Amino acid sequence: MNISVSDPTARARALYDLGPTAIFAAKADPRFHYCLYVPPKVGDGAKVDLLVAIHGTGRTSFLDFRDGFAEFGRWNDCAVLCPIFPVGVLGDGNRSGYKYIAEGDIRYDEIVLKMVDEVAGKYGQDWSRFAMFGFSGGGHFTHRFAILHPGKLWAASIGAPGSVTLLDPAKDWWVGIRDIKQRFGIEFDAAALARVPVQMIVGEADLEAWEITHKPGGTYWMEGANEAGRTRPERLQALKASFEHAGVDVRLELVPGVSHDRMKVLGRVKDFLAGVLWARRPAR
Repeated sequence: MNISVSDPTARARALYDLGPTAIFAAKADPRFHYCLYVPPKVGDGAKVDLLVAIHGTGRTSFLDFRDGFAEFGRWNDCAVLCPIFPVGVLGDGNRSGYKYIAEGDIRYDEIVLKMVDEVAGKYGQDWSRFAMFGFSGGGHFTHRFAILHPGKLWAASIGAPGSVTLLDPAKDWWVGIRDIKQRFGIEFDAAALARVPVQMIVGEADLEAWEITHKPGGTYWMEGANEAGRTRPERLQALKASFEHAGVDVRLELVPGVSHDRMKVLGRVKDFLAGVLWARRPAR
């Protein structure tokens, strides 16, 4: 993108809106924010795809993902949108509300969809379908978003969620999906989910369970909360079996020697997403 030094508007756009961007408040709900990586060629009108990358409980991973996927985005013509959901947005200190999609009157899936619409309009893109990746708390969100909105995704990469929602019609949300119509106004669409390429990824050494074991009296305790397994690998394997039973083709990757480390799985996530991108694009 050629920028005239005498055009401050163009210089500001190149500085804050292209490449690794500033952090923006979402127009639909300014309590929530986002940043992006936008390939510079978008400034010249190029059309690109979109990856939405969801942070974990510590929230700082949104910058790891923006910057960690920057080279991937530049060379694979893919923008990266990183939502930011602050801790305790309702004033109660809750760290995990976004992971379970709804918190009070907030629907985090709808916030993400509105963010996508906002940035698609800003950059003149068709992002009616996008990929999603999340690790840890973001893995919680990503697989639940895929269950609710499979038609919005061209790929889903689910990294090391602490707790999983199985496609069990005999159990209520969040353990199962029996009541999602009443809870979210959405019918589960197994056929649509089966069309989404899905990667599930976790370190083989990601075995600490202190943060993921639900106990009676806890905010998200319910019967069956721990039945998918004790550790993250066990729970992800249970999720894989549940998705496959519904007809979904799942690539499960247990990464040797890796514990709960988001940066050590990004290379495999990029390989997966690049493969899906090139399979869905016309021959060049």
